Amino acid sequence: MSSSLPVVVIGAGPVGLAAAAQLRARGLTPIVLEAGAQVAAGIRRWSHVRMFSPWQYNIDARCAELLTAHGWQPPDPAQFPTGRDLVEQYLEPLAATRELAPLIHLDARVVGVTRHQRDRMKNTQRDTTPFVVRYLQGGQERELLAQAVVDASGTLDTPNPIGAAGLPALGERAAAAHITYGIPDVLGTARSRYAGKRVLVVGSGHSAFNVLTDLARLAQTAPGMQIHWAVRRPSLQRVLGGGENDQLQERGRLGLRIARLVDEGAIVVHTSAHIDRIGHADTGWIAWSDTTPLPPVDELIGATGFRPDVSILSEVRLELDAGTQAPSALAPLIDPNLHSCGSVRPHGAVELRHPDANLYVVGMKSYGRAPTFLLLTGYEQVRSVAAAIAGDWEAARRVELVLPETGVCNTQFGADEAAPLAAAACCGGPAPADADACCMADADAKASGEAGCGCGSATVSAPVVAAAAPATSSCCGPARA
Repeated sequence: MSSSLPVVVIGAGPVGLAAAAQLRARGLTPIVLEAGAQVAAGIRRWSHVRMFSPWQYNIDARCAELLTAHGWQPPDPAQFPTGRDLVEQYLEPLAATRELAPLIHLDARVVGVTRHQRDRMKNTQRDTTPFVVRYLQGGQERELLAQAVVDASGTLDTPNPIGAAGLPALGERAAAAHITYGIPDVLGTARSRYAGKRVLVVGSGHSAFNVLTDLARLAQTAPGMQIHWAVRRPSLQRVLGGGENDQLQERGRLGLRIARLVDEGAIVVHTSAHIDRIGHADTGWIAWSDTTPLPPVDELIGATGFRPDVSILSEVRLELDAGTQAPSALAPLIDPNLHSCGSVRPHGAVELRHPDANLYVVGMKSYGRAPTFLLLTGYEQVRSVAAAIAGDWEAARRVELVLPETGVCNTQFGADEAAPLAAAACCGGPAPADADACCMADADAKASGEAGCGCGSATVSAPVVAAAAPATSSCCGPARA
């Protein structure tokens, strides 16, 4: 494969632009194809939302160097930007630099990736054959040959349905005019849609928290509102997160705020709600969980997460986890079925590799259906990926990713769902990058000559704090070699 060919980056969001900057710093030629009419088109759709991570976790170091060379003044690292702030103060100036601007192609929607003259069945000379990236621009089909492809297209265009089984609930499509997915601008452009209405929010992540918070604020000035919240879990104890122990303070406060609103009766919670049917009656729209109807409402908001659209990669060879749809090597680190920790062990090009060499899915899309992605994760991913594409595998493997935790970790997700979570961080933070340990408590125990903190113990009654007896700890699961 000719090293003179460009590297195609799909998506001009924060991770895609960081990939372009990292590739350019390696002497490679990136070409960024963005489906929207502007960079960061996805973020602009939730521009009203304040992020729970401060600026220090939202700016890529390489991009900051590039901007600083043009006189850019970085924002206060401790402040919390909205999506609009992120676009206007960081991404737009970055995309306008003379180094990146010529590389970005707008209104260029990628519709397929393959190998030149080889579908996914062909083996011969596969790894030395260029990629073909087909895209639509200006109503015309176009193609590019590429030595590598970095897919940073995100997942915002493919929200999960309200239906609990992964398919739209029966009647969900018929109710489409009364359903919004994601985080609508309740206090702004969508105010009239929700003011004074009965609203059902479905979902248990931070998107749902943001929507519920805004609806509660709207209800203070819009009489007659009813806010219902449907979650699939039997209790809110895992849902509300680490609270004051969350190292991302705004994320923790968001959970505490929702808990307070529930206690005050501003939000009516419906637990164990597995919605499988939505129908209309004289009293309004009714969502059914098995044979149990929820109260009638006027509007529904699906905040049930997102899923990757891998259809554009159907002619290349991917290795995806059967559950999360994340790369197989990454999935055990992020699978919410295995642990609830908000931290992620170091990962980069090695964990993101697929059977087709030089093909990488990065950013939110790399997490498949798993939640808790932070921009800093994506920035470290593309730093490692750029090094790998350039052939510098030493740098690609030298990944040091330390992220803030939720402050509460648990691996016992079976019959003890309702067991109270510990009020302090159970594992003391992520283990050092060079330690053969699953968490800081495990690393400390081994450094003292002990067997470890007992992560993964089969006989656990409840999560414990890091200082508790090692034999009963279940903080983060077993260490990985």
